[in-house]
Amino acid sequence: MIDERFELPPTADERTLLDTFLDYQRQALVRKCAGLTDEQLRQRAVPSSNLSLLGLVRHLATVERWYFQAVIDGNFPGSLFTRTDDRDEDFNDVDHATGEETFAIWRAEVEASRRIAADRPLEAVGQSFDAGREHSLRWVLNHMIDEYARHLGHADIIREAIDGQTGE
Repeated sequence: MIDERFELPPTADERTLLDTFLDYQRQALVRKCAGLTDEQLRQRAVPSSNLSLLGLVRHLATVERWYFQAVIDGNFPGSLFTRTDDRDEDFNDVDHATGEETFAIWRAEVEASRRIAADRPLEAVGQSFDAGREHSLRWVLNHMIDEYARHLGHADIIREAIDGQTGE
């Protein structure tokens, strides 16, 4: 796969850079989970951790929903995972989750995020319902790149524990 980040002209505008880098991170998540069974996707890297690849995908779907739909769009459609009262359900309640359903949820959230971001300038400001903090779309895009990058490091460790692969 071509690394689109490095195909950009060195003078690309800020919006193009942010969108491209975020999409690259999103696709890296898909690549790190590729070729695994549902059982492998649910596997924890170490007994003391609740992190699994499916849990990471579920968490990132939740983060996409929160920052783009709730904060930027001001229209939070509710939580994605509500089977339990666990506030970390996205990470913890994966015993019956499948890769197919989890990635379908994640893809839908990513598409909603793209639609919301496409209609707004980087200076657009939204407000979080929980703390009342304002965030610009610029801040959200940068935060999402950071969020994915951090969790992709976790994904490398989990994937390596499963089959020795880590990806790029």
